[in-house]
Amino acid sequence: MLLKNKKILVGVTGSIAIYKTLDLIRLYIKAGAIVRVIMTDSAKKFINPITFEAISQNKVLSEDTENWDKAQDYNHIDIGKWSDIFVIAPASANTINAIANGLANNLLLQTALAYPRMKLIAPAANTNMLKNPITQASLKMLKLCNYEIISSQTKELVCKDVGDGAMADVQDIFDATCKELLKSEYWINRKVVLSGGGTIERIDDVRYISNFSSGKMASSLAKALYYKGADVCLVSSRGYENLPKDIHIIKVESSNEMYEYLVDSLRVAKKGILTKPTLMDSSTPTLILKQPFLFMVAAVSDYVPTFPQEGKLKKELIGTSWNLELKQNMDILKSLDKEGIITIGFKAEMDETTALNSATRMLENKNLDGVCLNILNEENSFGSVNNNIELILKNNSYEFKGAKLDISLEILEKLQNEFSLYE
Repeated sequence: MLLKNKKILVGVTGSIAIYKTLDLIRLYIKAGAIVRVIMTDSAKKFINPITFEAISQNKVLSEDTENWDKAQDYNHIDIGKWSDIFVIAPASANTINAIANGLANNLLLQTALAYPRMKLIAPAANTNMLKNPITQASLKMLKLCNYEIISSQTKELVCKDVGDGAMADVQDIFDATCKELLKSEYWINRKVVLSGGGTIERIDDVRYISNFSSGKMASSLAKALYYKGADVCLVSSRGYENLPKDIHIIKVESSNEMYEYLVDSLRVAKKGILTKPTLMDSSTPTLILKQPFLFMVAAVSDYVPTFPQEGKLKKELIGTSWNLELKQNMDILKSLDKEGIITIGFKAEMDETTALNSATRMLENKNLDGVCLNILNEENSFGSVNNNIELILKNNSYEFKGAKLDISLEILEKLQNEFSLYE
């Protein structure tokens, strides 16, 4: 229930991409949101309002249904007061240009003009219409006027042209909505680096040793941090598919690769974030220095092949038995320069009797600010969508159980409460 009780107003305009909005509303409702829809008369030519009413379980607001009865709040002023966010998807070229010029000759435009909070807009138009200098100028204006533009994508359009103009995937619009509704001042403009997945250590160019870590927990944390407004960099070997596009993903295999990219990413993180100036705010960029975080979620191989080989080792040369020589691997987490960085390690254990002592030693010996202890069992195994984690800090500990994304958001709330006191 990621968006439980959040009130989302969806505006739909006359575009063939309108059918995608049905799936978007399904995602919102599945996440616990309450959804209302505004339709233009042009939008009704593509889909009957009753379809949106069936999906949203709420009456559609249009020119025909606007009602000034205060008990119903179904007019272009009160519905804006009701909602937490206004999402216009799809937004036709006509609507984009009309909003940018302050026009209000239909109900959706009137609502947009009166709406004081953040608005998301997902363009959908023919490539030439979208790339027309007038439309591009309108999009630039909207960025300065409390609108977040969700970029269109390049593919074959209905007119059979191939070009930029297709509405963004509904998951991208959903992710952008979550970010606007869930972001926290503590995490906004804070750089966060994560490692994820099991490292892959080559024996030769065909074989390798690894482990069963799926990378799902690191990806869930990365997504949760994105929703909270952080600037996220994920260094991972697997499990990074389908993450929001604004998350910087560095794909690695070996522990050496992971270490090198983590060093570089942490060095960049310590430099802070240089915000882009806007005409409404300032003519000069602003450097924001918030203490960065490192989440070391990856399952790094404890041992690596002593003599990795080029090419493929032939079994005829190896013989009927193979004594593969391994050497102890570097300890990435202990080796990293963590000065000025809040560092949270992850510890996977199978023996419940020794797990807590092992996590506590890790907290002390590796100079960490916290450890997430994950005890593996039949209900909580590598690759599952659920998890059971105990967050162990220097003075407190907290337990979490449930879906990995839900747990990730809860962990971030606890860390925010813990470390905001020291900033």
